[in-house]
Amino acid sequence: MAQFRHPPRQAVNGIVLLNKPAGVSSNGILQQVRRTFNAKKAGHTGALDPFATGLLPICLGEATKVSGLLLDSDKRYVATLKLGERSDTGDTEGEIIERLPVPALDRTTIETVLQGFLGEIDQIPPMYSALKHKGKPLYHYARKGIEIERTPRKIRILDLCLVSFSEQEIVFDVHCSKGTYVRTLGETIAEALGTVGHLTALHRTRTGSLPGDQMLTLDQIETQMEACLHPLDIALQEFDALFLNEEQTSLIQHGGKLALGQPQTSLVRFYDPQGRCFGVGEWQAEKQLIKPKRLFNLDVRDEVKRA
Repeated sequence: MAQFRHPPRQAVNGIVLLNKPAGVSSNGILQQVRRTFNAKKAGHTGALDPFATGLLPICLGEATKVSGLLLDSDKRYVATLKLGERSDTGDTEGEIIERLPVPALDRTTIETVLQGFLGEIDQIPPMYSALKHKGKPLYHYARKGIEIERTPRKIRILDLCLVSFSEQEIVFDVHCSKGTYVRTLGETIAEALGTVGHLTALHRTRTGSLPGDQMLTLDQIETQMEACLHPLDIALQEFDALFLNEEQTSLIQHGGKLALGQPQTSLVRFYDPQGRCFGVGEWQAEKQLIKPKRLFNLDVRDEVKRA
């Protein structure tokens, strides 16, 4: 009996803006996208909890080199917070462990509370998280009923506004720094309103400079295939663009540095004379030079054509 052999993985370079569905893990849906394109390399840019939905950029091939930059970027979410019930996970995946009455609320009261969270605040990571303690994720201990002391971390809430509310529920839009646990933020908001709460929905609408208005479902991706692949620099739009000549391009590609003056952003994106983004550079203040940080090995046949 002949043994089935999987076709060789392909060199696919680009970014897919996936609208992650609820009920699946980020890694699980990542592997589905990778199989769809039969890509050699793939990675996501910051996991969403299984119950969460929304923008999950999938980086394929050389685009995985920019995934770390997206991990460090700000995020934006729309969250639904159910009031009066607290779960052990902070969301719908856990068990209800506390119930409290919900005071009468009005828009002014809620908006005043939300405004109090703007700026830099301390946040204690939840036990149900992937943060490591002695080599194991915190949720490993949480599932055994073990509480681990956690150090508060500085996060930044750039914008926080009320979308809608009812007697038992509020929906809010939050723009936050990396490392923010919106589940924990929701619990803290509920406490500030005089009750308890947990998230029943969480939808990511933005990652860094990537908006959610172009994200696609897995079915749409499987239908469109290469047509839905975005070039690598879609994730780099917040950085200054440097359009280099042949000599400058060769210098950077061989590890050299450029004396072009200080850019407005700490990182820059390099373009060759053909208009292709071939890397990311960073400013060296001590030497007043721009040096390469990440270079992309893009074969012309594999590169996504610029729109």
